Amino acid sequence: MSSTTFPTPLAGPAFGSYASSEVQWLLKDLSHVALEAPTADRERAIQSGAANYAESLPVEYTPGTEYQGLYEEAVERSGERVARAVGVVTEQALAARGGRPVLVSLARAGTPIGILMRRWALAVHGTGLPHFTMSIVRGVGLDETALRYLAANFEPSRILFVDGWTGKGAISRELTAALDRFAGSGGARFPDDLAVLADPGHCVEMYGTREDYLIPSACLNSTVSGLVSRTVFNTDHIGPGDFHGAKFYAGLAGSDVSGGFLDAVSARFGAVRDAVAADVAALHTADRTPSWAGWAAVERISTEYGINNVNLVKPGVGETTRVLLRRVPWRVLVNPQARADVAHVLLLAEQRGTPVEEVPGLPYSCVGLIHPLFSKAAVGADGRAAGHA
Repeated sequence: MSSTTFPTPLAGPAFGSYASSEVQWLLKDLSHVALEAPTADRERAIQSGAANYAESLPVEYTPGTEYQGLYEEAVERSGERVARAVGVVTEQALAARGGRPVLVSLARAGTPIGILMRRWALAVHGTGLPHFTMSIVRGVGLDETALRYLAANFEPSRILFVDGWTGKGAISRELTAALDRFAGSGGARFPDDLAVLADPGHCVEMYGTREDYLIPSACLNSTVSGLVSRTVFNTDHIGPGDFHGAKFYAGLAGSDVSGGFLDAVSARFGAVRDAVAADVAALHTADRTPSWAGWAAVERISTEYGINNVNLVKPGVGETTRVLLRRVPWRVLVNPQARADVAHVLLLAEQRGTPVEEVPGLPYSCVGLIHPLFSKAAVGADGRAAGHA
């Protein structure tokens, strides 16, 4: 099939604030469509089963000065640690694909990580890697138009899917199921190994670290992700031959730190090269088999707190941050030994009126619990939790 039968990938500066050389978006531009809905309305629709979370968008919000300061501190504190993890996962990616991977980030958390991996390959090996971003939606799967585009333009065995981090491993499972379904329906067979910067859930074999620490790109919404929304799959706007959609928030350009985050991390590449080499050598002989320990922990927490729905338990720093920024939080569990690494989570919880509970021995730095009995009474008009059971 000719690539000319597909939609044209989007690129900056027309779509997103990343340079066109750093990423091509396999997405449909829905910037002109009003898709945002109040958080409370979205939560009711999602939990009642009336709508998939990807049919609408949360209202993008620009954090205040204090929170922005915490983000900047996190970049300074974690920049070298992130750079090291980028190097480690990129070296594994190159080895796994014979030095010629085609990086396909899962929008949107994967996108800045894919760009950093591309930058490492270029800086350290002089290798320019193709990099795309596509949509995956829990309960829907991968964008099959995007998969057909990739199969028409590249040898499927070169494709490597990239994400920012794992929580309990839901996206890893969704990826495998979606690729099996695509191949089973006559599509190309793509490898289902997933490369992530951090794998605290022990769900994948290709990772930069399994520590659960703050990846600064998890702190914010579109303003650290190229000013692009999370992806949308809404059949009112997405036809059978379209890519999944997203919006470009050009109006938030004044708050955009996307490029600054990438530059802060890649500036530390030189300082971590020896550590990366040592880490990669150690991983070469290590047992990296996924234990799915994160999923087991989530099931325990779900039962212990009477939630009985693993989808409402969001483990890890990145996922907890998302709960506080986009969903209706019920409470936040924090490992007391990790308080220094989750200062932004504690501030967000205070601002949202969300109770914080210290749990010694928690296998993650923190876990966000979405309100399990959501109703109009669960959140006030100001977006603060009105109470908890």
